[in-house]
Amino acid sequence: MLDVRFIVENEARVRQMLADRNSDVDLDAILTLHARRKEILRDVERMKAERNRASREIGRLKAQKLDTTEAQAAVRKLGDEIKQADQVLAGLGVRLREALLLVPNMLQPAVPPGRDETDNRMVRSYLEPPGFRFEPRPHWEIGEALGILDFGRAAKLSGARFAVLKGAGAALERALISFMLDVHINRHGYEEVLPPYLVTRETMTGTGQLPKFEEDAFKTAGDRELFLIPTAEVPVTNLYAAEILDRDALPICHVAFTPCFRSEAGSYGKDVRGLIRLHQFHKVELVKFVHPDSSNEELERLLEDAEEILKMLELPYRVVVLCSGDTGFSAALTYDIEVWLPSQKTYREISSCSNFEDFQARRAGIRFKGTGKKEKPRYVHTLNGSGLAVGRTLVAILENYQQEDGSVVIPRALRPYLGMDRIGPA
Repeated sequence: MLDVRFIVENEARVRQMLADRNSDVDLDAILTLHARRKEILRDVERMKAERNRASREIGRLKAQKLDTTEAQAAVRKLGDEIKQADQVLAGLGVRLREALLLVPNMLQPAVPPGRDETDNRMVRSYLEPPGFRFEPRPHWEIGEALGILDFGRAAKLSGARFAVLKGAGAALERALISFMLDVHINRHGYEEVLPPYLVTRETMTGTGQLPKFEEDAFKTAGDRELFLIPTAEVPVTNLYAAEILDRDALPICHVAFTPCFRSEAGSYGKDVRGLIRLHQFHKVELVKFVHPDSSNEELERLLEDAEEILKMLELPYRVVVLCSGDTGFSAALTYDIEVWLPSQKTYREISSCSNFEDFQARRAGIRFKGTGKKEKPRYVHTLNGSGLAVGRTLVAILENYQQEDGSVVIPRALRPYLGMDRIGPA
């Protein structure tokens, strides 16, 4: 969330950001609301000062035993006007906050200009895509032939965009989760968190999922409204909502495995087969709370931590920096890690690593402070990234390690977790 004072003082920059993001936010309406609120606030402050002066005058008249009837009536009238103005002021404040919640984050200078993913810029790549002496098959064909993926029975249970993993497929998913958590905890020093999977509207608003992306969310019906989390970023970031952290405790680094739930609104016709775009999937998420002076440096570390999973699994990937038109609503700078999928002959996103600067912290009220008495609390910078999306990692293993006989070789780093070096043909 941007501070309205920042918007007023940097109107040209904000307008350019909205244009770069292809955003349709009505900035004029926000500035009008802010100006009207300031005007009424000045009137209220003037009337309160006038009431204070009148009250002192009534006290002086009473001390002289003079009639105060007229003066008291004037003060009561002024009090009624102040009350009405305060109500208008409160309403404008609500409307202004609601409007500000729809304004995306400012972009860092490092973000390249562009309209969509075709304008993203490659930063680096790792390993050459494998060559095959046969036509590589898509992961859904591999998994169904091996008897480890069942989309038909999943559709019977829940409809489209769900999957059932069986036998070695379920074991592979579980092995990936344990492997990723162990690497991030034991090698990278993240503290594990297991958060709730249902959260409040305030929690979803804190990280920027609401109000803009409500149509993408699943939520409960009935007396109590709760949202199924679209990513562990939501509950983990909000662990410290409305708190003041100790500066010396920064950076705080958490890792969390959770299921994720997304309605995939607007994705009709995209990735209709397989595991790429499901309503329910698993993800290991990295979340950091850092000092503003080191947030980009910490983002590079987080990116390297996510990359290491793919390096250990010996999967080809590349890193791209997202252009202005493709950068997410809350992010100031985002790197995507894209893994190679032989069946599609292209790279597909497997992790997004972002610096949100103080955008989420301002919405959620997450600040930090040193020990000095005169030091004022400041907003932390928040970062997160997938480390990794588990289902897409499973897809990449099935496709990149597939063999001509229909079997799939297990990456060496996973064999201790899985207890096998190959998933044989059914």
